[in-house]
Amino acid sequence: MSQHEYRIETLGIVGSGAMGRGIAQIAALGGLNVHLFDTNPKALAAARAYLSETFAKLTAKNKLKEADAHAALARIRDARDTSELSACDAIVEAIVENLDIKRELFRELEAVVGEHCILASNTSSLSITAIAAGCARPERVAGFHFFNPVPLMRVVEVIDGLRGDPRAGDALTDLARRMGHTPVRAKDMPGFIVNHAGRGMNTEGLRVASEGVASFEDIDRIMREQAGFRLGPFELLDLTALDVSHPVMESIYHQFYEEPRFRPSPITGMRLAGGLIGRKAGEGFYRYVDGKPDVPPEPAAPTQLPTRVWISRASHAGREEVLKLIAQCDCSVHIDGGHTPEPGSLIIVTPLGLDATTAAVNEHLDATRVVAVDTLFPLDTVARRTIMTTPATATAMRDDAHALFSFDGVPVSVIRDSTGFVAQRVVATIVNIGCDIAQQGIATPEDIDLAVMLGLGYPHGPLALGDVIGATTILTILRNMYAVLGDPRYRPAPWLTRRAQLGLSLTHIEELR
Repeated sequence: MSQHEYRIETLGIVGSGAMGRGIAQIAALGGLNVHLFDTNPKALAAARAYLSETFAKLTAKNKLKEADAHAALARIRDARDTSELSACDAIVEAIVENLDIKRELFRELEAVVGEHCILASNTSSLSITAIAAGCARPERVAGFHFFNPVPLMRVVEVIDGLRGDPRAGDALTDLARRMGHTPVRAKDMPGFIVNHAGRGMNTEGLRVASEGVASFEDIDRIMREQAGFRLGPFELLDLTALDVSHPVMESIYHQFYEEPRFRPSPITGMRLAGGLIGRKAGEGFYRYVDGKPDVPPEPAAPTQLPTRVWISRASHAGREEVLKLIAQCDCSVHIDGGHTPEPGSLIIVTPLGLDATTAAVNEHLDATRVVAVDTLFPLDTVARRTIMTTPATATAMRDDAHALFSFDGVPVSVIRDSTGFVAQRVVATIVNIGCDIAQQGIATPEDIDLAVMLGLGYPHGPLALGDVIGATTILTILRNMYAVLGDPRYRPAPWLTRRAQLGLSLTHIEELR
């Protein structure tokens, strides 16, 4: 392995599409000399025009001084042959996601660059080790994975292949900071950090929809307004587009040898085949009018409150949440305080990871009067509440519960029976996959959380999210879902189980002697 200290002042970029031109932009603004190469002269000219226009817009908005814009543009040179990249200290390829084509490019580059030039791939789904295996000097090959749009998504994954020189990764880490981005370090594993961790939101959201639990719109509303995410799973899939996200889902699933946690859904395959790929096509999970989703309005909530409510004691915390909310209601709702419900009382249960039916059966309750409410997030602070019914719940009882939990104007989503409601099961899956990434040593807990927050826009990284909610709560949800459904996708990661049992933070790393 080379002992050379890599220094990067001149950066080559192969591919002048959206990713290549974005990397060129931040590199030039970071003071590097950039050689931008593309086999298509028209694409190269389009990239040059795009960069010139972008710098002009930044100048007009007073985000960039005119002199700095001219200097940055002057640092970007067009290269029409790979031989013109010979003086580069590092080269980043941003071309088609095809292993054979990338290997062929790197072999071609090795013939013209210096012995200490780093060869980096912007791949999002291919193995860095596999790309490097086609090179004479695999130790200088690394992953340098940016996200689109590059100037706005200020995180980059630096990936070390199995035969990679850590010093090459160190140099790329420093380079990322120079270009104004936050680097996170990852081992070479399918999906690296961000695309790996992103399986939780999307695949579980699809699983909920496939079970007929709730509509795409309601699942998105719940994840935004109850769980606090910027986008729900179907809004996110429409944004990234299924022609990009569905192949990634399949690729990661197969690369992990059909790991159940990453199982894709036939929903996306069917919609991709039908051309309903997302926002850029005008229609995906939503239909877009003038670039905005056409979302049907929610029906008005019932207003007739129940006269008497019995609240399960199976969860002390859940019961207290409901009692606290009802106490804020300036109404004459009577709390049925018996150990068993009186005839006619609305029965409220607050399960973690169970469905309303299982909760009713476990507590020997009249399923026709049972409605479950999700108390994972405090009922008095959320912007949306979720209730669910058993298949036997009477319409009048459902409507009474809907009126009760929306008395203060907070919207309520009424869903069909589901193990773990919507928010519980999606959040628990996100946390569990984050814990599994930590268990495998793919990245440090700090980098896992940082990468997910910056790369996916989540309110917390998966491990921090688990700590906010409580590791024991997440573990309870997963264990109950696993027990009811028997699906190994919900088996808890050892990282989660051990830390929950010991009362440790999910970011805790044990000292190795």
